[in-house]
Amino acid sequence: MTQNDENDVIYEDIETKTSKKVGDDVVMDDESEAPAAAIKKLKEKIKTLEKEKQENMDGWQRERADFINFKKRTETEKLEVIKYANESLVEELLPTLDSFEMAFANKEAWEKVDKNWRIGVEYIYSQLVKALGEHGLKEMNPVGEKFDPKFHVAETHVEVTDAAQDGVIISVKKKGYMLNDRVIIAPQVVVGEHVIARNEAIQ
Repeated sequence: MTQNDENDVIYEDIETKTSKKVGDDVVMDDESEAPAAAIKKLKEKIKTLEKEKQENMDGWQRERADFINFKKRTETEKLEVIKYANESLVEELLPTLDSFEMAFANKEAWEKVDKNWRIGVEYIYSQLVKALGEHGLKEMNPVGEKFDPKFHVAETHVEVTDAAQDGVIISVKKKGYMLNDRVIIAPQVVVGEHVIARNEAIQ
């Protein structure tokens, strides 16, 4: 091997080593970039999973709230059904109450009836009223109240001298009844009418 050849070999070795070193640097650069890219991907994945988790949580909470509202609504409807389940039966019994009261209203004829029989009938009537009352029946006797077409039926009007009685129920022609908070039979009433007060209101 000549000196030139030896130099060539040395040069080649140096070149090879250099190229290897350069190659190693490249590999190291790739390796240093790989973790950064992986971390970035993991962060993006975490964000995606957190978003999905929040969406799932929001959906679950909405469904839970809907279920709770549905349950409350169902319970309320159930109570309403129970509350007014006897409405038709009560309505059928009301004419019987009216018949009792019509008999009692004719005092002259009622007083002629045997006392013991009268006491028995009055007791039966009070039992019936008590039983219906326990099921939510309330008598409507709105004398002195302001007339309200949602609750009362105006049978007729009478002229009154007191302006404060304008639109006020003066008397009841036929009693009404409520079952719990619902009007099942509106009372038929006589309503006061103060002509001067009405004319002033129109003007």
